[in-house]
Amino acid sequence: MTTKPAAAAARATVYGYPRQGQHRELKKAVEGYWKGRVTADSLRSTAARLRRATWQRLADTGVHEVPSGDFSYYDHVLDTTVMVGAIPERHREAVAADALDGYFAMARGTQDVAPLEMTKWFDTNYHYLVPELGPDTVFTADSSRQVAEFGEASALGLAARPVLVGPVTYLLLAKPAPGVPAGFDPLTLLDRLLPVYAEVLADLRAAGAEWVQLDEPALVQDRSPGELNAAARAYRDLGALTDRPKLLVASYFDRLGEALPVLAKAPVDGLALDFTGPAAANLDALAAVGGLPGKRLVAGVVDGRNVWVNDLEASLAALGTLLGLADRVDVAASCSLLHVPLDAAAERDIAPQILRWLAFAQQKTAEVVTLAKGLAQGTGAIAAELAANRADLDSRARSPITYDSAVRARAAAVTAADARRSPAYAERAAAQRAHLGLPLLPTTTIGSFPQTAELRAARADLRAGRTDQADYEERVRAEVQEVVSFQEKAGLDVLVHGEAERNDMVQYFAEQLTGYLATRHGWVQSYGTRYVRPPVLAGDVSRPEPMTVRWTAYAQSLTERPVKGMLTGPVTMLAWSFVRDDQPLADTARQVALALRDEVADLEAAGTSVIQVDEPALRETLPLRAADRAAYLAWATEAFRLTTSGVRPATQIHTHMCYAEFGDVVQAIDDLDADVISLEAARSHMQVARELAAHGYPREAGPGVYDIHSPRVPSAEEAAALLRTGLEAIPAERLWVNPDCGLKTRAWPETRASLENLVAAARAVRAELAGP
Repeated sequence: MTTKPAAAAARATVYGYPRQGQHRELKKAVEGYWKGRVTADSLRSTAARLRRATWQRLADTGVHEVPSGDFSYYDHVLDTTVMVGAIPERHREAVAADALDGYFAMARGTQDVAPLEMTKWFDTNYHYLVPELGPDTVFTADSSRQVAEFGEASALGLAARPVLVGPVTYLLLAKPAPGVPAGFDPLTLLDRLLPVYAEVLADLRAAGAEWVQLDEPALVQDRSPGELNAAARAYRDLGALTDRPKLLVASYFDRLGEALPVLAKAPVDGLALDFTGPAAANLDALAAVGGLPGKRLVAGVVDGRNVWVNDLEASLAALGTLLGLADRVDVAASCSLLHVPLDAAAERDIAPQILRWLAFAQQKTAEVVTLAKGLAQGTGAIAAELAANRADLDSRARSPITYDSAVRARAAAVTAADARRSPAYAERAAAQRAHLGLPLLPTTTIGSFPQTAELRAARADLRAGRTDQADYEERVRAEVQEVVSFQEKAGLDVLVHGEAERNDMVQYFAEQLTGYLATRHGWVQSYGTRYVRPPVLAGDVSRPEPMTVRWTAYAQSLTERPVKGMLTGPVTMLAWSFVRDDQPLADTARQVALALRDEVADLEAAGTSVIQVDEPALRETLPLRAADRAAYLAWATEAFRLTTSGVRPATQIHTHMCYAEFGDVVQAIDDLDADVISLEAARSHMQVARELAAHGYPREAGPGVYDIHSPRVPSAEEAAALLRTGLEAIPAERLWVNPDCGLKTRAWPETRASLENLVAAARAVRAELAGP
């Protein structure tokens, strides 16, 4: 294939870049600040150095226009809340006293003040802080951070494009503030918000910004006529401003759908669109609306969410088609590179040939630059890159790593009966109650206990060869003993072993399954200073030997109370990995489910009578478009049932989900046929309990009464109050008492106090239910 040069030189750009630094310097600086070891000035200095390093790296790679304003100490939606002055009433005093401390108080809370609610950023594993708005919200512009960071990039001699969360998406992501009637629609505040955006745009223009990017990913979802009209009005008004930079409206994660003609007609200067995966439909849709005459198109043809090398020839073909649909076409990744690790070149434990299949943020940036060069100068200018790319793609397609005939035969033999548990829930529940003998409102935790500095150091010593396996396992054994002993003394009813041996709830299993690759430096931000290393799912999946039985059985030997077996479910194993893109997700999910089914069977055979299979990503992975959801939920729920349906009636199956909007998947939660589900509920004030009740959910549930993503210790009365709210929706005989999520990131002092208060709350409410 030969591509002629584009009429206008295509530019290379990206929407955003990982924030953490090569060695997670930002995480260390922020957490050091929280602990009083790092000053505010030192934190700001570290942040500025990381921003400069990122911009210089992008420029050195060949990016023509770098993003500014995408950096954040914690979350870019929270930064937008600060930019528009929508500070919740309960945080205003703290923000006024110290802007930085007040910012972190909104994110994490304090002992006296609850944080903002946190939930998933569309269908990613990134969490954002939900804006709280009401009819009395007053917006005020504060563009100081955006202007300052643009100035930093400009001072380096770089062309910079400030990136802002767009006003429509900001309002669509918001919720009514506490005390505001649930029927309040934050989008009604649009006319109040737009002048604030106008002021920010004017400030950026005055600072020298030629272009500003306004991110509107919410418009790739199904939107009502009223919401589409709001988007049209927003960009009609912002486009009509005389004192503004050029406006680039960006969408990503899916096809733009009904919003595409709205934005195509808007008086803005350019659109940035995703053309990867299901969003490839944007190409035909763009042609159908007549293209973008007179406008700039930034084409996201490099997948910003997965780690496989780009098919350069296929991307060039798409770019060639797009050349006729806009005034100029520039090249980008499909979304911010925040969602992938920083640099594949840092990986030393992956075979060099396999490493050539992988592209992290740095490699994706190079792909964008290569494609822009090919589009501008013709394929002859990138002939060597195209040849190397073809060889890498062919190497992966032919690799024996990707194919296991035994795994595929087993998956093909699965029948519908294999994914159905019998008998029905009511009969199982009676058997489980008789077998377990639990009290009313049984207490438990979600699974993990604090991963102390000593545990992490022991794991690092084992990796580095400074200690041997026997010494490491003795350290883990002592931790399991401490965790079990504490739970017994605290009065918890169903215990866990604490997961001292686990590095991460997905990585731990991925390292023991065939088909997965683990990274050493592949960190990706989940929220705030929480980073994870998603494994890479490269081939067919099987389980060579038991993964969790040994430590679960050891914990059970220390107590008469039931100890839960803890597994990560198949959907979450996919969602929190970088999945293979060479077969349907449903096929991969079935393979993972069968591997986990073997583990469930071994746990039960070892005497484990309560087994929890966590699926926190079930809602997160829900397709953004309603038309795509039924097919996804069908294979996702089947995969869970395939994992869990082989156990005896008296074995109680739990699952867990956290930090997502559950209303859209209540029927799917029902279809999982788990005996008990625990869910995040503390920050959302038991909203999920009401959603379950409205659905008529018939099984047992534990809406969380302890927000583990905040360092504050909830009092016994606070937990009891949440428990009473839960009882308004779920009968006492079906209600469990537990935290929102695992306790891995918490410290032991707050964990002890919080769980003791949780048990005290359960006992107090039990007493109330028992009467005089």
